[in-house]
Amino acid sequence: MSNLLKLTWVETKLYLREPGIYFGLAFPLVLLLVFGTIYGNAPNAFLGGRGSLDFYLPAYIAMLMIANTCYSLPMTLINYRERGVLFRLQATPLRPWMILGSQLGVNMLMTTLGALLLVVAGRLFYNVHVTISMLSVFLAFLLGMLSIFSIGFLIASIVPNTRIAPIVGTLLFFAMLYLSGATVPLKLYPQPVQQIAEFIPPTHVIRLLQNIWFGASWLDYGADILVLIGVLFVCAFASSKLFRWR
Repeated sequence: MSNLLKLTWVETKLYLREPGIYFGLAFPLVLLLVFGTIYGNAPNAFLGGRGSLDFYLPAYIAMLMIANTCYSLPMTLINYRERGVLFRLQATPLRPWMILGSQLGVNMLMTTLGALLLVVAGRLFYNVHVTISMLSVFLAFLLGMLSIFSIGFLIASIVPNTRIAPIVGTLLFFAMLYLSGATVPLKLYPQPVQQIAEFIPPTHVIRLLQNIWFGASWLDYGADILVLIGVLFVCAFASSKLFRWR
């Protein structure tokens, strides 16, 4: 475990040296500040009496997961594989699960810090609702991260090189961003688009987070939970079969 923590710390410092990763961390915060300044957080009948930022804060948190799973996580692994870093690490006493676990740990850590920054900024500037069901929200957040990041490992397993990775990542990022309800409420889309959105994993993360944030029961969203667990296991299994070290 100490080796895993040390490797995670090293990878965290490498993560912070990459200027591109700050886009994924800053983008949701910028949206929060821009839309908060324009529209405020007054109760909105269209959003069930919730403030617009109350409604969208969980979606902005999911946006952090989407950004890391489309860019940071797969691109780091693909770059390491292409440069032979993964192969050399595999020859060390480190176990393979530690090498991959350090990447998961870094992205979970940075996503969590980004989420805390969003909550603090929302509360400080716009009096965003802060749930009393913090443990339930954290568990939903953890499930969402594991499920979404499993897609990142699958991307790293099937994308062959760093030239194609940004293209694939960008296409998936915008597809997940606009079809999951992270930017536009799904009820505004035509019915066929709403049906397509049900096949987008972040849709279920956002729905679960939004409702648990306001005190809903886990039992009311069992379908979303099962979908996320299914995505986690399917992507993890596929990655274990397809992942290449060189």
